[in-house]
Amino acid sequence: MADMRRHGGVPSGCIEVRGCVTRSPSSYRPCSRCRSCRACTSKVEPLVSTVVPGPGNPHPPAPGRSRWALPVLLSAVLVTTLDFFVVNAALPAIERDLDAGAGALRMVVAGYGLAYAAGLITAARLGELYGQRRVFLVGVALFTAASAGCGLAADAAWLVGFRVAQGGAAALMAPQVLVLIGVLYPAGAERARAFGRYGATVGLAGVSGQVVGGLLIAADPVGLGWRACFLVNLPLGVAALVSTPRSVPAPGPAVRSRGALDPVGALLIAVGLGCAAWALLRGGAVSGQLPCILGAIGAAVVLARQQRGRVRAGRRPLVDPTVFRQRGFPAGVAALGLLFGTSAALSTILPLYLQLGCGYGPLASGAVAASINVGFLGAAAGTGRCCGRFGDRLPTAGALLLAAGIGAAGCATATGTVAVLSMGLLVAGAGMGLVLAPLTSAVLVGVGPGRVAAASGVIGTAQEMGGVLGGASATSVFFALLGDERADARWEIAFRGSVGVLVLFGLGVAVLAALHRRRGAAGSRTVAVTGRVPTATRTESSGP
Repeated sequence: MADMRRHGGVPSGCIEVRGCVTRSPSSYRPCSRCRSCRACTSKVEPLVSTVVPGPGNPHPPAPGRSRWALPVLLSAVLVTTLDFFVVNAALPAIERDLDAGAGALRMVVAGYGLAYAAGLITAARLGELYGQRRVFLVGVALFTAASAGCGLAADAAWLVGFRVAQGGAAALMAPQVLVLIGVLYPAGAERARAFGRYGATVGLAGVSGQVVGGLLIAADPVGLGWRACFLVNLPLGVAALVSTPRSVPAPGPAVRSRGALDPVGALLIAVGLGCAAWALLRGGAVSGQLPCILGAIGAAVVLARQQRGRVRAGRRPLVDPTVFRQRGFPAGVAALGLLFGTSAALSTILPLYLQLGCGYGPLASGAVAASINVGFLGAAAGTGRCCGRFGDRLPTAGALLLAAGIGAAGCATATGTVAVLSMGLLVAGAGMGLVLAPLTSAVLVGVGPGRVAAASGVIGTAQEMGGVLGGASATSVFFALLGDERADARWEIAFRGSVGVLVLFGLGVAVLAALHRRRGAAGSRTVAVTGRVPTATRTESSGP
């Protein structure tokens, strides 16, 4: 691509915002980076900026990139992911304060995840149409407002409604972050490290929810109690609104096309995900869940037919099918979704067991859960050295360690010692740290630059639905084993039974990670392990 004679005089190191220059070599305009001429192929719909490497300029930085850009974007990821988990520590206090029933408490958790998952793919398309930074800022503003509504809710119904709005606003932000990272770090080991930090941030937020929630409730600032878990987002949101325009450069403008948005497809996704989640949330006999199960299957079938119809009509599908043709991508996405479900389930049943079954307060419960954070941070800091020893087998080894740690935590109830429970959680957290960042980096780097937007929506949807379904399945097992009497002995039985489900989840993550390694493209494995990007990955056109 750096051949000037073949591409009409486009110099090496020139950024291509519009697609492959071979499609329209006759029209040029100044490059925003090197001020030399480059091709303007506006007929090709762009997805993300890519860089044509050349001698002396292999991976030039994105124009206007600030050193604060990545921290600002990752802080949004931290807050939106943390809000899925932080409410778990506040559920007992919410139940007492708002007189909320079991169904309302489940929807406080699941409503956020459902809205988040249902809106991610459409949000990725909105970013392509109207600009990722603009949609990101709209999401930050709405998320901040919805957080204020949650903190001021007068009853459980209002809290559930604002939680759904909060999840929808978070969905507007999440896919834009991944695309903006792809623009800021177009290729090379720097891009792999940025995606690795993204994965580490998601994991840290996932395992920190109980600790942060317990600290906020115990601190009780200005007598806010559980409401502080939501109102703390207000200053963070205002800071993001002020700092983002100054630190994060906007990608090139997108070309709008007729019918680019697909409201019918978005509605079918929401219906399918909602039916699948509700079948687990309501529990009960299989006969009572059958309508929801059939609704989810029916929505999936209709969505597949509707998307194929859009392709035949020459219109862009809501879900880009070419993303799933990337070798290893489906297995990697499934592994990340199941890993997120394991983390969400553990974060849900652990405070229930410690606070309601063992009589711990929010702060003491958070202190026990802090073992997960310690293990995660320690393992995440050593992934570089571990990659040198285990190579691309590291996520599989980490998932096996996760399953072993969760199993040890379940066995700790027999000894009755907090030390054994904390040690098991420490090992489980280390397993998460060894899986999340390397696997996320491998899955994202293995996707072509032009498909990052579509891939981000799919990955985010899988993670959030994994969290909702994982948490719902574990709590269903927990309360089914607990029974209505809630005798002291039943709490240990319920905890062990639900932990057994999580051990199976961890083993499933190991199998899927191994499948991704075997089927994944060589470029994904090389970047994740060594930081070197093959030529084919670096020079892929941004056009589909």
